Amino acid sequence: MSSPELLSRVAAAKRAVLAQVDLLHREFGRAESHWKSDGTRVTPVDIAISEGIFRELGAQFPSDQYFSEELSNCDAPLPVTARFSWVLDPVDGTNNFALGIAHCAIALALCENGEPVYGVVYDLSRRTLMHGGPGFGALDGDREIHVASGPVTKETLVGFHSPFDKRLTPLAAGIISNFKIRGLGSATLHLAYVAAGMLDGCLDYNVKIWDLAAAIPLVRAAGGEVRFLNGEQLPLKQFDLKMRRIIYVAGGPKMCARLAELVTEGDNAKLLK
Repeated sequence: MSSPELLSRVAAAKRAVLAQVDLLHREFGRAESHWKSDGTRVTPVDIAISEGIFRELGAQFPSDQYFSEELSNCDAPLPVTARFSWVLDPVDGTNNFALGIAHCAIALALCENGEPVYGVVYDLSRRTLMHGGPGFGALDGDREIHVASGPVTKETLVGFHSPFDKRLTPLAAGIISNFKIRGLGSATLHLAYVAAGMLDGCLDYNVKIWDLAAAIPLVRAAGGEVRFLNGEQLPLKQFDLKMRRIIYVAGGPKMCARLAELVTEGDNAKLLK
């Protein structure tokens, strides 16, 4: 049974994200942007959504911890000490958002003792709120969703971004040659679409924990797995804006195993260290 503390936060999370949807749509393709030192783009909308969501949640749950890619100016890692914490990517797919490409999302994760237990993802392209977590089920709007369970074939559809670090390009060869590929420009949506069965699986070489945290509970609730290949990431013990990039695969159990096999085959395992 879910605790009253958890249930109240789940309800508040959905309200807080939906309160920012008008701003997201109003500034879509219009917001000015600049490039940060880590090679990612940021807009004033990222900052405004972070402030708005955390202001609303902080008023209700002042003892919780709040972590966002855009609001922390601390150079040192921040330890996760509270029972409940929140991890936010205010606009996942900021590059798309700034350019007027609709694949972007607000992604908010509720963590309990560092483990993401509920995720809320607003998909701008479909104007749909995806949400859920283990014990709650996973929903795409009002529709219950499950990961794809069909056979793994050459027609299987995989969400995939080419490696930011080109030294990791050999890890991509087996994926490109075995599956049909979709690259949306939003790691959150890749993972959320796996939960919804729209993608059979996904993998990435370029992400940080805030790109994944909200969609991880969706995948788990929908019967899928998220497997980290270059070091376990959960439970979250610290929030570090300078963390190294995560390499992961996700899908149903068979799909996840096949993706991991292809990425780590031969000498590729050496590149994951």
